Amino acid sequence: MSKQFDVIVIGGGPGGYIAAIRAAQLGFNVACIDEWKNGKGGPAPGGTCTNVGCIPSKALLQSSEHFEQAGHHFADHGIKVEGLGLDIDKMLARKDQVVKQNNDGILYLFKKNKISFFHGRGSFVKADAGGYEIKVAGAAEESIVGKHIIVATGSNARALPGTPFDEENILSNDGALRIGAVPKKLGLIGSGVIGLEMGSVWRRLGAEVTVLEALPTFLGAVDEQIAKEAKKAFDKQKLKIELGVKVGEIKSSKKGVSVAWTDAKGEAQTLEVDKLIVSIGRVPNTIGLNAEAVGLKLDERGAIAVDDECKTSLPNVWAIGDVVRGPMLAHKAEEEGVAVAERIAGQHGHVNFNTIPWVIYTSPEIAWVGQTEQQLKASGRAYKAGTFPFLANGRARALGDTTGMVKFLADAATDEILGVHIVGPQASELISEAVVAMEFKASAEDIARICHAHPSLSEATKEAALAVDKRTLNF
Repeated sequence: MSKQFDVIVIGGGPGGYIAAIRAAQLGFNVACIDEWKNGKGGPAPGGTCTNVGCIPSKALLQSSEHFEQAGHHFADHGIKVEGLGLDIDKMLARKDQVVKQNNDGILYLFKKNKISFFHGRGSFVKADAGGYEIKVAGAAEESIVGKHIIVATGSNARALPGTPFDEENILSNDGALRIGAVPKKLGLIGSGVIGLEMGSVWRRLGAEVTVLEALPTFLGAVDEQIAKEAKKAFDKQKLKIELGVKVGEIKSSKKGVSVAWTDAKGEAQTLEVDKLIVSIGRVPNTIGLNAEAVGLKLDERGAIAVDDECKTSLPNVWAIGDVVRGPMLAHKAEEEGVAVAERIAGQHGHVNFNTIPWVIYTSPEIAWVGQTEQQLKASGRAYKAGTFPFLANGRARALGDTTGMVKFLADAATDEILGVHIVGPQASELISEAVVAMEFKASAEDIARICHAHPSLSEATKEAALAVDKRTLNF
């Protein structure tokens, strides 16, 4: 007889493993299925984020930042470095160790919360009297039955039509994290989060990086003023970004990759690089799920169709994270995982899409929450704006990083915060204050009246809130 569970989670990424933990905390008998493997073939839960996404990319960003600081900025502090060298193998090994620590941490959390972990690929077999039968295809095939199923199978990198990833010359985010030597010339197609972060890593380490972006504007989803400030910083770093391009034929050989493209003026160009990273978005991962066996409905994008509560077309089947609508962000998946577990328990799980923060971990970092100025203009909503530059912040001066600003957007009548946008040092950490404020419907005046530690980068947040009413104190 198949093992019976109250909740089965298919996928052990940020959404899946968090959903499993929260369900276990609520008293359910929980199983989680995940197929990721480490180099030795063992389990490596954590999904794309832990294995080939958020975590390893941040490890390499940190390593490359140290290298750039040592090579270009330590002298400003009176620190002399002679014979600076680079050991890529050691750098990649450290990245792999960081990933392993996260994999092991998740396995520990499964054990701590008494969650049954199954290493393999989960797929639907049929509806069962006790719920749904799920096949686990791993080292040994077995079937389990769950009353509630949470699908958290994530997403895959989108390839260019006719140009599949070979992870040697034409790379997805996976291959971009495993380049064994610094390429002399590196090309990127797409200037989104992954493209800019990976481009930053290899530029710092010595590569000549060119980014080809189809859109006519840089970071179109970002507040225009913030995007322009970021673009100036990247230009200064010699990260070459071409906008409004049309990519043509791509040829790969032992010598590298040749990309035919047309620039914004309509003139034909050719880019010759050693490696090419393609970062043009991601697609929901439903491959092998066998959704048709139980009639699970997919939408026109191939994502699992869900309502506002993450309920699918089938009773007691839920879906979360990248495999459903909404932003493909690890923390969005986590929030949905918690909310679904609580809804299964009869509680009122909550996810507010309007207060989900976005972060690009470049240097300068870019982070934002809420609406942009262009969105407010388009909607016709009356608003006030306030900005404060890190150039006038004492802590930023001490850090030696005064690039960027904090920007507040507030309702013209009520002063409610409608959006906060940051480009500059540690923007990823600073944005959390704005998220809390917006979740509690705070006004710009509320932030302006709160005492912030001095000297700290967070004072720029306070000053930007003060700027909404044109009363900054330090600028």
